[in-house]
Amino acid sequence: MPLEQEVREVFAQGGVLSHAADQFREREGQTQMALAVARTIEQGGVLVVEAGTGVGKTFSYLVPALLSGERVLLSTATKTLQDQLFGRDLPRLVTALGLPVRTALLKGRASYLCLHRLDLARHDASLPERGSLRTLAKIEQWSKATRTGDLAELPGLDERSPLIPLVTSTRDNCLGAQCPQFKPCHVNLARREAMAADVVVINHHLFFADLAVRESGMAELLPSVRVVVFDEAHQLNETGVQFLGVQLGTGQALDFARDMLAAGLQQARGLVDWQQLVAAVERGARDLRLAVGKQWPGAKLRWAGPAPEGVPAAAWEEALGALQQAFADAARGLDTVSELSPDFVRLHDRAQQLAQRAERFAEACAPGSVRWVDVGTQLRLVESPLDIAEAVRSRVLKTGGAEPEEGDDDDAQGRAWVFTSATLGDDPKLRWFTEPCGLEDAEVLRVQSPFDYARQAALFVPRVFPKPNDPAHSQQVALLAARGAGALGGRTLVLTTTLRALRTIGDAMKSQFERLEAGQRPEVLVQGELPKRVLMDRFREGASEGRAGCVLVASASFWEGFDAPGDALQLVVIDKLPFPPPNDPLVEARSQRLESQGRSAFGEYSLPEAAVSLKQGAGRLIRRESDQGVLVICDTRLVAMGYGKRLLAALPPMRRIEGEAELDAEIAALRR
Repeated sequence: MPLEQEVREVFAQGGVLSHAADQFREREGQTQMALAVARTIEQGGVLVVEAGTGVGKTFSYLVPALLSGERVLLSTATKTLQDQLFGRDLPRLVTALGLPVRTALLKGRASYLCLHRLDLARHDASLPERGSLRTLAKIEQWSKATRTGDLAELPGLDERSPLIPLVTSTRDNCLGAQCPQFKPCHVNLARREAMAADVVVINHHLFFADLAVRESGMAELLPSVRVVVFDEAHQLNETGVQFLGVQLGTGQALDFARDMLAAGLQQARGLVDWQQLVAAVERGARDLRLAVGKQWPGAKLRWAGPAPEGVPAAAWEEALGALQQAFADAARGLDTVSELSPDFVRLHDRAQQLAQRAERFAEACAPGSVRWVDVGTQLRLVESPLDIAEAVRSRVLKTGGAEPEEGDDDDAQGRAWVFTSATLGDDPKLRWFTEPCGLEDAEVLRVQSPFDYARQAALFVPRVFPKPNDPAHSQQVALLAARGAGALGGRTLVLTTTLRALRTIGDAMKSQFERLEAGQRPEVLVQGELPKRVLMDRFREGASEGRAGCVLVASASFWEGFDAPGDALQLVVIDKLPFPPPNDPLVEARSQRLESQGRSAFGEYSLPEAAVSLKQGAGRLIRRESDQGVLVICDTRLVAMGYGKRLLAALPPMRRIEGEAELDAEIAALRR
């Protein structure tokens, strides 16, 4: 039976899915997408699908992929989504379809417990405070029972724990086949299972990390796969540029120095002056940080000339040269003891790589790239391509005319590539996504959401409100959000465009609620105060515990991937239009490139970026056919400026409400 016909029967009312999935209803858009994926699998080629919220895109690509009988690689944006896909969606479908399919989950090495480094951590006298010793004991206990070593399985482990880098490996410190724990290694087990599986679930970070260094098994895995699906594909470009450039951090230098000192004193004391080598690396890192001076933490310094903007060139070049020399001296010292232990071989390789990166940053920036310095307690030197288009064409799709690298397969053009997300642009050709990803020749399909937004949701944009750059703006956002949240008993998500606004609005809302009686006071959760997973769980539970619910004030990653269906979330407040920050070096370089081509940076870059982010934020509100809610966007530019029409058109077609009295009535109706 042709694949398209099989797919159509599975999605039909009364078909396999109607018996296997709760609340399944035949949706025209879901079937339309599934048939397009089936055609692409049969014919090969590239398909880009924007599938609105509620379409059910996961089943739309999983069903044809599973029925095809081909080996499949599924990549999604985050480890949390990976776990959901692997632990919930895939098993449910495999069972429903009755297929003998082997599935595997593959993450980056930092997700897995490293047994060798766990052993080293046991004897590390410099462990952080007592809480870390308790966490280490917990990890040790769990290590005896876990089969996968995936730290996501360990309940209560804070993803921000300072212990995690000490019990996981990196490409830099992994000993490979020389490791005493090589045989039971969890990373190797995960890779072996991936090689033997029919369907492998990875994430975008792993895909691009491998593309950059060809290190984590994808070089072996990809040639044997004929169907590749990227879900949450809107994150591909930003994820890709992180890995396809070059980075050097003073934190990296200090980690290397610490590892070198520990190995040297334990295994080769007296053979090399370890203290001197380490002191030189630490001094080089410190002098580089001092050369930058008292810059605002979180600043990104443009770096077009010999030194970053505002940094004395002589001091910078001297410090960078000294750091490069310190790495080179360390490499020579490590080379003299490399036969004593595999630790020294790996440290020697690290020293050479760090010296090469320092040398790279002492030279001019590569054409088509941009360079900057991230300022924090430590420094991070970054050189990044402006997008992933060339890498995708030449190294993924193999259509760029570049010479194939060793190990590349020559069947890339017969492969089926599917890229999908709920938000991929605001124009019919989805150029916001396809252009920077090198997919201009792909087939494009847009599938509308099945939700009845005019009935389920309302949009309010205040016409009289402080301008976004007014110091009073964040306070007024907090007042408006607190009024709505107070009436609803929580059930409110406030999305901010900056961390400064996040803190201001969070503090102001807490002050507002202090006036209420304890039992009627919604809990204000602020991003950064607790781990992300804890914040999301507490918010969802808040509405169901028979008390005043929760308000979550969040930024960045909460604009997408946060799902609170039902009554848990009924009000979403967005503080400002999410334009990309004009002073960001990557944004600035992309804008300059467009202007040099005679194109409008605002119309072809900033506006589409804002439209996609706005769609993502608005998409938090309605997650099911039964959900109802109100979206408030506290930015008068949406109704006062000409470009506001384009941004409004990008939003789901919610009914518009005018005036605060109408807003109060709408919220009161939700409360009832």
